[in-house]
Amino acid sequence: MSELKELLLRDPKLTLAVAESLTCGNLQAHIGRISGASNFFLGGITAYTIEQKVKHLGVDRSAAAEVNCVSAQVAEQMARGAAELFGADIALSTTGYAEPSPENGVAVPFAWWALAHRRSDGWHVQSARLECKDAARVQVQAQVTVAAITGLLDYLRETR
Repeated sequence: MSELKELLLRDPKLTLAVAESLTCGNLQAHIGRISGASNFFLGGITAYTIEQKVKHLGVDRSAAAEVNCVSAQVAEQMARGAAELFGADIALSTTGYAEPSPENGVAVPFAWWALAHRRSDGWHVQSARLECKDAARVQVQAQVTVAAITGLLDYLRETR
């Protein structure tokens, strides 16, 4: 994780924020374990319901309601909303199903994670889907946390 710190603190220094649903604070805890995280990590929010995603992160209510808050679009809006909320250069987000949800047609747990980077030429936003077959709830949360952090690292390695 020291690589994340090193990449974010390179000139020009970048700040980071997080918006979580599925991972429920795991991303924030992961980042907070880094010595000196206060030099780049501005904070995070766990927004578990559509009401909180709309209120705090600016997620589009009608689009989110159609997909029970689980889509690339919702994850991307959450990431951008977290960057806006905290005034960060980059933000990560997660949303998904930690367990099967037959009432929503979900047989296998899956999630979306997204990254939003405020750049001089506008926003760069990307997202990815992760399927977590045969994983228990806590394992799904851990896998999605690692996927989001890895995605951030990959992005920073390419752009820094």
